[in-house]
Amino acid sequence: MAKQQDTKKLFEDLSGTGKSIGVLTSGGDAQGMNAAVRAVVRMGIYVGAKVYFIHEGYQGMVDGGDNIEEASWESVSSMLQVGGTVIGSARCKEFRSHEGRLKAAHQLVLRGITNLCVIGGDGSLTGANLFREEWSGLLEELVRQGLIDEEAAQNNSELHIVGMVGSIDNDFCGTDMTIGTDSALHRIIEVVDAIMTTAQSHQRTFVLEVMGRHCGYLALVSALACGADWVLIPEMPPEDGWEEHMCQKLSENRADKKRLNIIIVAEGAIDCHNKPITTNHIKELVVSCLGFDTRVTILGHVQRGGTPSAFDRILASRMGVEAVLALLEASDSTPACVVSLCGNQAVRLPLMECVQMTQDVQKSMDEKNFEEAVRLRGRSFENNLNTYKLLSYHKADSKLPNSSFNVAVLNVGAPAAGMNAAVRSAVRVGIKEGHKMFAVNDGFEGFYKGQIKEITWGDVAGWTGQGGSILGTKRTLPAKHLDKIAEQIRIHNINALLVIGGFEAFECLLQLYEARTSHEDFCIPMCVLPATISNNVPGTDLSIGADTSLNAIVETCDRIKQSASGTKRRVFIIETMGGYCGYLASVGGLAAGADTVYIYEEPFNIRDLQSNVEHLTEKMKTGIQRGLVLRNENSNENFTTDFIYQLYSEEGKGVFDCRKNVLGHMQQGGAPSPFDRNFGTKIAAKAIQWISRKLKESYKDGKVFANTEDTACLLGMRRRTMAFQPVVQLKDETDFAHRIPKEQWWLKLRPLMKILAKYKTSYDVSDSGQLEPVTRVRPKKAD
Repeated sequence: MAKQQDTKKLFEDLSGTGKSIGVLTSGGDAQGMNAAVRAVVRMGIYVGAKVYFIHEGYQGMVDGGDNIEEASWESVSSMLQVGGTVIGSARCKEFRSHEGRLKAAHQLVLRGITNLCVIGGDGSLTGANLFREEWSGLLEELVRQGLIDEEAAQNNSELHIVGMVGSIDNDFCGTDMTIGTDSALHRIIEVVDAIMTTAQSHQRTFVLEVMGRHCGYLALVSALACGADWVLIPEMPPEDGWEEHMCQKLSENRADKKRLNIIIVAEGAIDCHNKPITTNHIKELVVSCLGFDTRVTILGHVQRGGTPSAFDRILASRMGVEAVLALLEASDSTPACVVSLCGNQAVRLPLMECVQMTQDVQKSMDEKNFEEAVRLRGRSFENNLNTYKLLSYHKADSKLPNSSFNVAVLNVGAPAAGMNAAVRSAVRVGIKEGHKMFAVNDGFEGFYKGQIKEITWGDVAGWTGQGGSILGTKRTLPAKHLDKIAEQIRIHNINALLVIGGFEAFECLLQLYEARTSHEDFCIPMCVLPATISNNVPGTDLSIGADTSLNAIVETCDRIKQSASGTKRRVFIIETMGGYCGYLASVGGLAAGADTVYIYEEPFNIRDLQSNVEHLTEKMKTGIQRGLVLRNENSNENFTTDFIYQLYSEEGKGVFDCRKNVLGHMQQGGAPSPFDRNFGTKIAAKAIQWISRKLKESYKDGKVFANTEDTACLLGMRRRTMAFQPVVQLKDETDFAHRIPKEQWWLKLRPLMKILAKYKTSYDVSDSGQLEPVTRVRPKKAD
């Protein structure tokens, strides 16, 4: 162990003993704030600190009294699945004045709170930073007024602040996603999906207004996720004459047999003269120009409500733990920081630099410098905008290039939600790049049987919201049918291949790559996009479909926990899918607040099962009289779900009773989540652009010949970047017997889940965010 500690920085070395942390939510509420509060409270108590709720935001800090109360482990139970903020939020005028901040400082010193965790928007975080800057002055003033003595001033001389951004608008620079954004997208997409069915019945046009006074993120991403006909956002005002342009596009779409039109408008949408564009103005336009039956729907506060999505719960839990670590490591010289997410990694950024950048966006927009505004919004926003532009096409605009290349798209493996969004995006971007696109039905089985036909722009309309696989998918591998597949490639003159699927898709590409030596027909650019609920593909942190599946698991666990709370003293054993990969069980467990999760990657024995039962027995003595245990389907061949259920039933006799639940294929079905639609759309667009480049590079003497490693790749998300990796190089990273990558990033989240379930464990924090300058957030494009 001693050796290990030289290389690892373990958080046992960080002690919170003697420290007090105050946690508050401020400004507009956002789903997931409660998950963040819960994580701060439990992590704080875990490291030995005292944690205080500050109710009603800064107002509660100014008023003191019952508004500031010590939190206990049990006091944050059952908060995870609740939307909004349980500890209340208020906009506080008083805190903006010097007198208000003086009162707040007094209230904190009385309780010895010198660490603050603020969850809110940029206004709340700016207020916190000012408070910190004035802190020593405020203490001197309190001493002069005789409200506190010199000793109290000495003991509380430093105030540390860490911010977490809770805002559904995703309008804070420096972070890819703010807490609440994903849940708000869930609400919007639920509404859009519902509206689409009625619009289709009556051939209507719907104009939807979504939130975002200064930021068009929600409008942009929901437009991408539902394939809207037109979107209006403050960062990209339409040019003069847009009205005619828009009506032309709507009527083109109707001529293409599309029975409905969806127009999405951010509430802050403006034209290029900074004049607001309202939903009613758009409705009048469509009615007067085209005579279409048009309706307006304003979503309003629905977007703030409801239960937080799995993504928001995990984001908030990770951020909450990171915030406590940042407070423990803070010193007088470190600037106030905000913990955030960049790609898939937790980072710490200087709070005021982020706030400054966020304010610069508004300044750029006021000065009509919209390109700069988009650049400042960050790479996530920019990627979404570029993908949206790629996918929008007006016949009147331009003639498409003609590349004379044929590109085939197919699905392989089990169905995963978001596959259809990826196919749609690939087909449309391919057509815009000038290629002829071909769809293959039923994977490689359909390929060798010749089920290959051209697919057009209109064929994929309305595919983004469809679950499963419309093209059809099979697990058949190509190895036994190489000759027939090569023949079909010749017959249809296929010049490139895009395979969308799970672990089998990766294996298929490997087999085709290795067959290049015997079959020249496979010397074409080939790319695989990871799409599987199990998230077990090497070379990527995330797969299309896993988010939808997590949400299905979490939703079911919420209901089960509610039923257990009613009966009291009940433990549920739930089996999840995932093959040998414990991603769904572990990350689902973190999002649902599970007590224990059994997975193949972390071997367990009978003693572990015994200690888990004892842990639950102890828990039943507290006010939280229910338990949730998740087990991955292949976690252990002998300790089956039935075995664990019977063991818990026997050992828990007289203390708790048990129920078991196998979630099964409901984890595979359902409409794709906004994240999966958007992820599928973006990575498919990127893959087709890569294919176009490779086709140009490998086209010589009238034919395509590509036989290098880097022409058979997997496109995956690695920490912060999307990377094309040769499949042959990923071979060494793969455990083929169990169909999982040898190293999996999410295993680092397991100690987090255990800590939040009150287990003593070791947590490696050497990977936790180091403070970094904001400028580094935007790496230059690798291409």
